[in-house]
Amino acid sequence: MAGAAVVGGAVAAGGLAAPAPASASARAAASGARAVTTESTATEVRRGLKHRGIVYTLGAGETPGTAWSERRMREDVRVMADELHADSVEVTGDGVERLNATASEVAERGLHVWLQPTLGDVPEKEILEHLAESGRHGERLRRQGAQVTLAVGCEFWLFVPGIVPGDDVLERIDNLEKGNFDFAKMQQRLAGFTAKAAAVGRSVFRGKLSYAAAQDETFEKVDWGLFDIVGIDYYSYFRQRADYVRELRTYLRWGKPLAITEFGTCTFKGAPEAGGMGWNIVDYTKEPPEIKGNPVRSERTQAAYLTDLLDVFESMNLHAAMTFEFITADAPHRPDNPRYDLDMASYAIVKPLKDNPDDPTSDWHWEPKQSFHAVARHYGRARC
Repeated sequence: MAGAAVVGGAVAAGGLAAPAPASASARAAASGARAVTTESTATEVRRGLKHRGIVYTLGAGETPGTAWSERRMREDVRVMADELHADSVEVTGDGVERLNATASEVAERGLHVWLQPTLGDVPEKEILEHLAESGRHGERLRRQGAQVTLAVGCEFWLFVPGIVPGDDVLERIDNLEKGNFDFAKMQQRLAGFTAKAAAVGRSVFRGKLSYAAAQDETFEKVDWGLFDIVGIDYYSYFRQRADYVRELRTYLRWGKPLAITEFGTCTFKGAPEAGGMGWNIVDYTKEPPEIKGNPVRSERTQAAYLTDLLDVFESMNLHAAMTFEFITADAPHRPDNPRYDLDMASYAIVKPLKDNPDDPTSDWHWEPKQSFHAVARHYGRARC
């Protein structure tokens, strides 16, 4: 299973459930919706986001060349802090050693750690043990003075076997799209596992607890009483800013801080309208995988969507917004051959380039996209 598809599956809620109405172009900042204050005290009203972050997904990698590397991780975190001007990093993915090492590096840089383990496709017991181990490390960092939030997982219906039929993420997405599942049983199992995960999180971590839910509440109905922070993976697309604000206000009714745990779009014209299913322009039945149809690469489209949404989140004074994502190492950019330019289907703000594009073992580096520079400007201005 290709890495880009796994990443896309993790954000598919925007496309699987009830996506926002599609329009011609992203102009969220063009209309004048009122700001909504969500966190305040009697003496102080905070303006803008509290945390401006980036999602950093960890995994084993599909090849030795794209395997997790501590050296690369340290340099990436430095860039996030010094060049992207993020004040938070969502450390997500699987592998306790990878998660712990990365969380420690983020904390060492003085950034807020949003720790979100996402082990999937293994028995429930293993997923909960993985969460507990990561959460204990997060608690150690917190006690040492780091800013740490623990999210107990991401869209469990997608990653945890037995909630939706299917042996892996792609099979579950396929069954969801075809309606091959029992909705009532799915919600019952999902609620049960979410409660178990929240209990495990509370047992090992004393800081703020959250969860990253699909944005369609009719599909994933979370008991937010279990958590301190509401977390939503958000992939809507509207033409008018007021429509984003109207939709996002619905997540404030619990009276708790709202964190946008993922938001983003792929790197082609029309990608925002595709929401969380933008990754689906890749045909993974081919070897090597190739782009379907004739999408037009557009870094400008991606950059505009991200900054438009950030303006909306700032106007609402939300708790946090995590741009999805920093890098997708297994989706290389091919400027020489658009048919194999998997980075078009990537939500990442930097593009991997192999030294030898046709060699799976080739070394590689990344270069920033227009979206990297756009987000960096936004975050940099906000920190001034």
